Amino acid sequence: MELKKDSNAVSIDMLLIVHSEKLRAAQGTHSDRQADPGALLQRRGGLQGVGNGIRKWQKIEANDLPGHLAEKQHPQQTQVITSYDNQGTQLTVEVHPRDAMPQLFKKFSLAKRLQGDKNGNTRPRQPGGKDAHAYPWDRSSLKSMPLDLRQFEKLDIHASQVMVKSGLDELVSDLVQEANSDLERVRAIWIWICHHIEYDIVAAQEKDRQAFKITDILQTQKTNCDGYAGLFEKMCRIAGVQCMTVPGYSKGFGYQIGQSFSGEFDHAWNAVFLEGRWHLVDSTWGSGLVDKSTSKFTFLYNEFYFLTHPALFIEDHFPDNKNWQLLKPPQSLRQFENSMYHKSEFYNKGMLSAYPETSMIRTVNGKATVTIESCAPTLFMFMLNGKQEHGLLSLRENGMKLEVYPPSTGTHKLQIFAKGNSDIYSSVLEYTLKCNYVDFGAQLPSELHQPVGPSWFSEKMGIIKPSHPDPIIHTTDGRCSISFGVDEGISVLASLHGDDGPITEETQRRYIFQLHQEKRTELKVQLPHAGKFALKIFVKKRQEVGNYIFVFNYLLCCTNTKVNWPMFPESFGNWGHDNELLEPLSGVLPANRNIPFKLKLPGIAKALVKGQDTWPLTLNNEGYWEGSCSTAGCQEVYVMVLENANHNFYSYILKYKVNAQ
Repeated sequence: MELKKDSNAVSIDMLLIVHSEKLRAAQGTHSDRQADPGALLQRRGGLQGVGNGIRKWQKIEANDLPGHLAEKQHPQQTQVITSYDNQGTQLTVEVHPRDAMPQLFKKFSLAKRLQGDKNGNTRPRQPGGKDAHAYPWDRSSLKSMPLDLRQFEKLDIHASQVMVKSGLDELVSDLVQEANSDLERVRAIWIWICHHIEYDIVAAQEKDRQAFKITDILQTQKTNCDGYAGLFEKMCRIAGVQCMTVPGYSKGFGYQIGQSFSGEFDHAWNAVFLEGRWHLVDSTWGSGLVDKSTSKFTFLYNEFYFLTHPALFIEDHFPDNKNWQLLKPPQSLRQFENSMYHKSEFYNKGMLSAYPETSMIRTVNGKATVTIESCAPTLFMFMLNGKQEHGLLSLRENGMKLEVYPPSTGTHKLQIFAKGNSDIYSSVLEYTLKCNYVDFGAQLPSELHQPVGPSWFSEKMGIIKPSHPDPIIHTTDGRCSISFGVDEGISVLASLHGDDGPITEETQRRYIFQLHQEKRTELKVQLPHAGKFALKIFVKKRQEVGNYIFVFNYLLCCTNTKVNWPMFPESFGNWGHDNELLEPLSGVLPANRNIPFKLKLPGIAKALVKGQDTWPLTLNNEGYWEGSCSTAGCQEVYVMVLENANHNFYSYILKYKVNAQ
């Protein structure tokens, strides 16, 4: 018997009564066949999601009934066989002993269902207004019901450690030992499946997918999405919880932005009835992910797909029956295809919204802008065509702003990553950029990293109250001075980077001179030529060994083609944290000239300048060491200090070059 899917169908109660041979003879209803439940099952083949385009007909073993078939058997008692599909169509058969008088079922209205599972639980109604959640998402919760995940800590540990012993019934019994409610029973089943069943990529890629038998899934601990959903439904029914398998389209492995959906459904998930309301789960996606590059499955538990809020679930799950969206109003397939796809990590990492709200962006005057709002300060990064280039990403207290300048016309792939509370950046958004114009004047240095400009993160790392809060600094003469407060015990390091010109790895710090005054650090910057430069800021705790940590960078811009500043003098390790250089600031001195020197060198016993000869510096009343030296006959000039008056060893702290004559 085939039950056809119809959106206007209603549940019809059918009662098949089998009388004794004597009674049938008296009524003239002779038959040479008895109503044998086993024969009935073999003829029907096992009803599994009729018409859903996913699950197939399969032969049913006596000890392996599928999730959509529940049976009650007692010796010499009425046997009830109930079958139903996920659209609500239901067929119930009573088989009575020969001498028993049949009793009619209690009648229900057409809006209700008959007895549903093997434990005798009443099968609830189809989803309706009571189940619907408002669309779009109201930001209240990622879940469709109030949950405190801490309440599941012990249960989750127990469920993840349960092993298969003999069969499914014993497995479910072991899982729900620690469960005290339907919610906890569902949770235990969910955790076990997500931690023990591996996604079978080979089976999933077969064009003619066969339904998985429960015994095979338990033995191999592998299956495809149909098997995940069928197993979850079967286990819930054994545990006495109503559950349905929902087929539909999905934005999962292999999904391409903007693609349309048609033909056979490509995924299956579940709806579970808890506390008088339907809720959605996807144990396939909760168990792990498939690496696109290797096509290998990795167990990686994803809490997001357990009782997901329907307004979020619809972003990557479109059911065959709109009622299973559990939304008001429901979304059309076209809306599903065109809507922005926020990956589960978008919400797991605390994101709330993103703009633009479409996955396809067209640049305006060569630029595309993306903003993200998050519920807490979050670190972000981006990639354009696989590289961290051609964009300005600035952090905000609750989110970020990204301006992207594609280097060429055409189509570009933009990926955005977020860090959240973990140490790993995860992909949260993907856009396709359409660029028909390139603004060559907006080209950015390749060494400009993310983020750009000071933020909550730089403050967290010990850099506070910056003189320049904006990420971009414009200078007309090629010079600028940037200052900021520094927390106690923090050392700061800066470097300048450009795409062309004299800046090399050896000289990238020579165009910056660092000064310290009380609790503030000043960076004096001189640009070697016009253009755009990345000024990178690093920090490190002085008492800790290891490398400096990148915090942020500024974008320095200068359009004055006459700019040609030399490097600052080279400083050595003995250049003290509180030292200050007033003059000369240029690292290259003219030949055959007397050059004045003025420095603040706290705690120094003596100071001198050494060229062809040696010239001592004297300490004035303001605490500065002053003096002059001649550059005649020398190629280099050094500033040297004596730290201890009882010693005769002088240390080099600064080095200048002298122009050739």
